Amino acid sequence: MRIDIHDILTESRVSGIFNVEDLVGGAAEMNSMEDKVDLKPISFPGKIHLINNDRELALVTQDLISVKELGFDTETKPSFKKGEVHKVALLQMSTDQDAFLLRLHSITQFDSVVEVFENPEVLKVGLAIRDDLKQLQKVFKFSPKNFVELQDIAKAQGLKNFGLKGMAEEVLNARLSKGPKLTNWEARSLSDQQLMYAATDAWIGLHLFRRLRGLG
Repeated sequence: MRIDIHDILTESRVSGIFNVEDLVGGAAEMNSMEDKVDLKPISFPGKIHLINNDRELALVTQDLISVKELGFDTETKPSFKKGEVHKVALLQMSTDQDAFLLRLHSITQFDSVVEVFENPEVLKVGLAIRDDLKQLQKVFKFSPKNFVELQDIAKAQGLKNFGLKGMAEEVLNARLSKGPKLTNWEARSLSDQQLMYAATDAWIGLHLFRRLRGLG
């Protein structure tokens, strides 16, 4: 049975985190992975805005609060010792044109971010977002509205893969680099590779969501 994801999302605008698992009774047919050959690399095509402090965040506030759909992700410095825990280092929010990468350790004023997170008219799409939101609430307080879990959409559509890399291969016939994930996201400066990886991870979720929505 095909599902109309657009209609379901419209009905759930006031929800915090949207979950479709219990709302569908079947799945869409997808091409098998055996048909996926010659994968092309894919990366964020727009402009990356690295936000280091409150002043820089204020400069992009109007752009940020005016969007209607966002890809969403976070990055945290990896822990290699038992008991070692780090707070979220980077928050990524992306449209097709702009990726906003916020270095959270040097930002203290989150009003514009809270406005986006709490706006039920702004669709926020991400992967494994429940833990991301839980960790972000240790940095600043907000009540999430209209966040969509991409894994739920993937399951409803009958995909075989539920990670961004696997979904990119299965749905977009594209190769997604995961190289910089286990790097130091708290470093004094981030490399170009880290910035592109972070921007792409946020944007690709939105890109995948739109493709899956078209299959509904």
